[in-house]
Amino acid sequence: MNGNGNGNGPLSGAVVAVAGAAGPAGRAALLRLAEAGATVVASDADAARLAEAVDAARYAHGGATVVGDTVDLLDLDATREWAARTEKEFGRIDGLVHLVGGWRGSASFPETDLADWELLEKLLIKTVQHTSLAFHDGLLRSDRGRYVLVSQSGAHKPTANNAAYNAGKAAAEAWTLSLADAFRKAGGEEGPSAAAAILVIKALVHDAMRAERPNAKFAGFTDVKELAEAIAGVWDRPAVEVNGQRLWLTPKP
Repeated sequence: MNGNGNGNGPLSGAVVAVAGAAGPAGRAALLRLAEAGATVVASDADAARLAEAVDAARYAHGGATVVGDTVDLLDLDATREWAARTEKEFGRIDGLVHLVGGWRGSASFPETDLADWELLEKLLIKTVQHTSLAFHDGLLRSDRGRYVLVSQSGAHKPTANNAAYNAGKAAAEAWTLSLADAFRKAGGEEGPSAAAAILVIKALVHDAMRAERPNAKFAGFTDVKELAEAIAGVWDRPAVEVNGQRLWLTPKP
């Protein structure tokens, strides 16, 4: 991988926004992006956990610029304001990494609670709609703009007890692929200068989970550090190679 903090990788000097940055995946992404030399602008609905995540990334990489912003991504105007403020403050915007998640399931298909859909539509779809619309123009102005969605294999093989979750992820993927098509069209004959890509996982695992369940196999799970590496890797490849692509980190179902 390029971008290991040596100052000449594709993320060196880049400005990358991370939505949903306070969870384990977000923390790993902040660390990896800061290590690669990016200025990282993190947001989360949980201000206290966000501050901890930002502090950890700053502490791990002295001199890295990592800032936190509590943004309501369910408010399109607030999301647009965050994008504009970020670009104005740092002079550019080169990425939006979408890690906002949430899961609700049911014991069986007929027991699906549509209140779960109401929640998941907000977390899994609305936040993708708002961040993509807000950051579209800025990413096009960049010479290395990337929109990265993390999705889940159930979007491709839905299960009876995960109807709301799987449908939400499938919709988020379709929306992101529409963004990719916009980037493709904007690039014309030269090819896209910005890219929207989807990283597909089965589930995530991190050190605390392993400590809690030392005998668990976590088969097919992706470690959050591996996910962070894959996120950074989207900048290692030309836009035309990753735009509109699903990059599988777990076997296809």
